[in-house]
Amino acid sequence: MATPQKVATASPFLLPRLEDARSRTDAIFDLLSPNSFYDRPIAERHRMIFYLGHVEAFDWNLLSPALGLRPFHEGFDRLFAFGIDPLGGNLPVDVPLDWPHITQVEEYNRSVRGRLDEALDHADLNGRTPDGHRIETLLYVAIEHRLMHAETLAYLLHNLAAEKLLHTPALSPGAGSSPLRRRITIPRGFATLGRIRARASDFGWDNEFGEQRLYVPQFSIDEYPVTNGEFLKFVRAGGYEEREYWKPQDWAWKEETQVKHPHLWRLRGESSASSGESRWLQRTMFGLVPLPEAWPVYVSHAEALAYAAWAGAKLPTEAQWHRAAYGTAGESEREYPWGFSPPDSSKGNFHFESWDPCAVDAHPEGASAFGVKDLLGNGWEWTSTVFGPFPGFERFSFYPGYSADFFDGKHFVMKGGSARTDASMLRRTFRNWFQAHYSFVYATFRCVEN
Repeated sequence: MATPQKVATASPFLLPRLEDARSRTDAIFDLLSPNSFYDRPIAERHRMIFYLGHVEAFDWNLLSPALGLRPFHEGFDRLFAFGIDPLGGNLPVDVPLDWPHITQVEEYNRSVRGRLDEALDHADLNGRTPDGHRIETLLYVAIEHRLMHAETLAYLLHNLAAEKLLHTPALSPGAGSSPLRRRITIPRGFATLGRIRARASDFGWDNEFGEQRLYVPQFSIDEYPVTNGEFLKFVRAGGYEEREYWKPQDWAWKEETQVKHPHLWRLRGESSASSGESRWLQRTMFGLVPLPEAWPVYVSHAEALAYAAWAGAKLPTEAQWHRAAYGTAGESEREYPWGFSPPDSSKGNFHFESWDPCAVDAHPEGASAFGVKDLLGNGWEWTSTVFGPFPGFERFSFYPGYSADFFDGKHFVMKGGSARTDASMLRRTFRNWFQAHYSFVYATFRCVEN
C-alpha cells in the first residue's frame, strides 16, 4: 500500500511545539520516585497518578474526534478527563487502590501519543471540526493546556517531601536584602483589556476575547512585588493575629486552617511566628534555605489583602495592573512591559529558567515605560478583580467549562507569570485565576494607592 503523503500545513511549528510541551511534563514526572505517584501533595488536588494520565487523556479527548480516531480505552478517557477545584472543604476522598497501576497508565500514554502523532503527521491543520473549529486551534489548546500543567505539576512537587524527588541539585541561598520599597505614580490614561477576534490563527483562550478600553485614573503602584523581607515585617507585627486586617471570610479560613505565615515558609527557633528572634527558612523545590528576603513572597489572595490593609493600601485592579505594565505616557500601549521584542531571559524569570524565584530587582531590563519592574515572571500577581467574562464572551464549544465554570465570584484574576510559566503565556491578554484561599500557586502581589 502506498505511504500517505504528508499534507502541508499553515503552522508546521505547532507539532515541534507539542513535542517540546511533552518534554516539559515528562521532565517533571522524571523527578518522581515510583512510590510517589500515589501521593497527594495538596489535599485540594488529585494524586500524582491522575496527572500522569490526565495530560495525555486531555489531548486524546480533544483531538481524536477531529482526527477521526476511534476510542481504544474509554475507561481511562473518562477517568483522567477532568481535574478538580473544590470549594467549601469538599476534598477528594479516594485512596491509592482506586487508581490503576502506573504501568497501565504509562502504556495508555504511549498508545495515545503514537495514535495522535500518526494522525497529526498527515493532518491538514487548516481543516475544521464539524462545529467549525480549525484543528490548528485545538492543537494550540492541547499545547498550552499541557504547559499550564507543567507549572501545576511543579508546585505539586514543591509540596512533596524533598527526599521523594530523584534529582536534588545543590541548594544555593537566595539573594540579600530587599530593595528599598517605593511607589511609582502612574498618570491617568487608558488600559486595553482583552483582544478582538482578528485572525482565525491568532490563538487566545475564550476569556481573552472581547476587547475593551478602560479609563484608569492616576494611581501609584509598588515598583516591585512585595518581597519576603517586607512581608516578614507584617508577620512580626502580628498581622496574622489582627482581625481588623482580614475580611470576615478570610479570617474564618485562616483560623480554621491555622495559617500563620506564607505556605512555603518554615520557622526554626521560637514558637511564635511574630517573634523577632526566630529564624525563618523557605522551602525551595529541592530543600530548605534561609529566607531569601529579596525574593517575592508567595501567598494566597486572602493573605495579600490582609497585608495591603495593614500597609494602608489595596491590591491593583486588572486595569490598573495593565496600565502600569503596558501603558505609556502617550496613547500607545506596549505588547510587553519592556516594549515589543519577544521575551528573553534578560527580561525576567520565566520560561522554565529556574525552579525557584529570584530577587525582584534582578531584571531591570524588563521594566515598563513607567519604571515598574518584575512584572512578567517570578510569580503571578494577584489583582482585586473577580474573574469574569469580557463583553461578548463566547465559550469554546470543544471546552465549554474552561473559563465559564469559574465565573462564580470566588476566583480572582492573576497577571504576569512565574518562573515555571511558558513564554507563550506571557502575552498581554493571558489571564490566570485562583480561589482566594489557595496558598500553593506561585503567586505574589504588589500594592496600589489611588
